[in-house]
Amino acid sequence: MAEQKHNNGHANVEEAVSHSEAFLIKNKKSIIIGIVAIVVIIGGIIMHKHLYADPREQKAQAALFRGQDLFAQESFEQAINGDSIGFIGLLQVADQYSGTKAANLAKAYTGLSYAKLGQYEKALTYLNDFSGKDQMVSAAVMGAAGNCYAQLGQLDKATANLLKAAEKANSNTISPIFLQQAGEIFVSQGKYADAIKAYNQIKNKFFQSYQAMSIDKYIEQANLLSK
Repeated sequence: MAEQKHNNGHANVEEAVSHSEAFLIKNKKSIIIGIVAIVVIIGGIIMHKHLYADPREQKAQAALFRGQDLFAQESFEQAINGDSIGFIGLLQVADQYSGTKAANLAKAYTGLSYAKLGQYEKALTYLNDFSGKDQMVSAAVMGAAGNCYAQLGQLDKATANLLKAAEKANSNTISPIFLQQAGEIFVSQGKYADAIKAYNQIKNKFFQSYQAMSIDKYIEQANLLSK
């Protein structure tokens, strides 16, 4: 069942990606936050289905589950700060249950929620504090941090995070997205050789991805601009 949910999540990601183009440089809302949300929510659901020996972990996971639900409903303020019917909020989950897996995941949700609200500096505080062992989730959170840096105009930090995220994920699903974003930022900075390098990774390593279908035009554009 978990595998099926992963597959469904990846299918939703591909559909979302098909409607996006060069959003970072055009200062449009980043779709990667939604992609990360899918990955993190999947990770949270998997965690929720397991019983932990430590009762504190169980309590933390129970508290987190309501935050996940509010996040999925795009009720980001309530997800962060709590609601009127007993949910303490992701900030409190992370604080009260510090040291648990659920508290760590709450940091990721908190960061993503702040990013969705356009509060990128606050988002970075929690995204950078997240520490995950899961390859896809940790890479996705790192990529989300890269997008926040881009929104703040800290482009060198943005590209560094995006490239690291792409390498860590090593996935046809999200690595090409990070690489294309990094390439677009490099182009905006006039770093055409770096852009071409990022684009060529999509072309040569992730040739089965959606982004690879149109990457030649980005390579050609960067080549023309470099002359």
